[in-house]
Amino acid sequence: MAKTIQAIRGMNDLLPEQSPAWQYVEGVLRDVAAAYTYQEIRMPVLESTDLFKRSIGEVTDIVEKEMYTFDDRNGDSLTLRPEGTASCVRAGNEHGLLYNQTQRLWYMGPMFRHERPQKGRYRQFHQFGIEAFGMPGPDIDAEVILLSARLWQAFGISEQVELQLNSLASNEARARYREALREFLRAHEEQLDEDSKRRLDTNVLRVLDSKSPETQQVLENAPKLSDYWDDESRAHFEGLTQRLDAAGIKYVLNERLVRGLDYYNRTVFEWVTTELGAQGTVCAGGRYDGLVEQLGGKATPAVGFAMGIERLVLLLESQNKIPTSQVVDVYVLALNESAELKAPAVAEKLRDQFAGLKVQLHSGSQNMKKKLAKADKSGAEYAIIIRDNDFELKHLRNRDKDDLIITDFAQLESVFQTTNSK
Repeated sequence: MAKTIQAIRGMNDLLPEQSPAWQYVEGVLRDVAAAYTYQEIRMPVLESTDLFKRSIGEVTDIVEKEMYTFDDRNGDSLTLRPEGTASCVRAGNEHGLLYNQTQRLWYMGPMFRHERPQKGRYRQFHQFGIEAFGMPGPDIDAEVILLSARLWQAFGISEQVELQLNSLASNEARARYREALREFLRAHEEQLDEDSKRRLDTNVLRVLDSKSPETQQVLENAPKLSDYWDDESRAHFEGLTQRLDAAGIKYVLNERLVRGLDYYNRTVFEWVTTELGAQGTVCAGGRYDGLVEQLGGKATPAVGFAMGIERLVLLLESQNKIPTSQVVDVYVLALNESAELKAPAVAEKLRDQFAGLKVQLHSGSQNMKKKLAKADKSGAEYAIIIRDNDFELKHLRNRDKDDLIITDFAQLESVFQTTNSK
């Protein structure tokens, strides 16, 4: 017997019983994005490796450890996209969508990172992302955060997530703070974890994000980034918080929130939850005003966020917020061999007359007892038994209701009205 082939570790199949939850989540994401007039953009999953090195940063964990990178037959270095923002900017630059324009865009699809698979975190994972270009003020920062807040409202989980905010200020202010932080940490280097020691020379701001309790204790007395904000960055952040206050959006200021990618400036934010065990991020983003120019375009302000769909589905399932989905509404079967010839036509007419009705036609020759058992197992509300000159409607989920002998499809109007409106 040939050896069976299994999926690559960390890259999972989405099985039929799981897909209704994903379809529900994706539908809500699309609807809310449309309510804010964001338009869909679809980018390829394979890009030039240089795109991510230039955008994410060569000394980030993603580029150093996690990217799926290989040389193709022409010797070009290609990478499966580890995130969506860089690809979205590349597409905007390439197709002339960004310069002197405003764009509100969204995307959804698979991303790839070679990291240790765990619950809610996989090597092939899926993200929903929002990107807004050409608007420099705090008003658009507020809009993307309000959009994300409306998602939680639509999913019914507003109480299970917390918004954390910070500002990374301007490049100049951040450079001054970076030097002050490095100087402080050098004086306490022996107390830092190994990753933080390595980041002192490569990406010192990421030390603020360390998971080491010892390092976090050292950071209690570290300089604060807000002490180095320039006036313009402070005014921008205050403009954002004033708008959030006016809209009734609660938030927590977190001065150690820096995000893991090099391209962020000014506003950064995360929505976090404790409903999945340890505190976890379900949505994150911020402003990245320099990235368009960094990738070859004209200077263009930009802000956005991304969320992992796997983690979102887990959160919704933990709160019982995934609505049940009826796979089959009506199961059609034939009483005898002559009626079997009419059954497909009846099933087609049901689909024509009642848009949205999910109709399953029995396949295979079996006795009536087995056919009805299959109808029951399908989960259908009703079974329609085709006879020679008419058909019989059986209530599978409510046995107390009388079966109906039907000769005219108009008789089904009231019966299927509720089912058809789901």
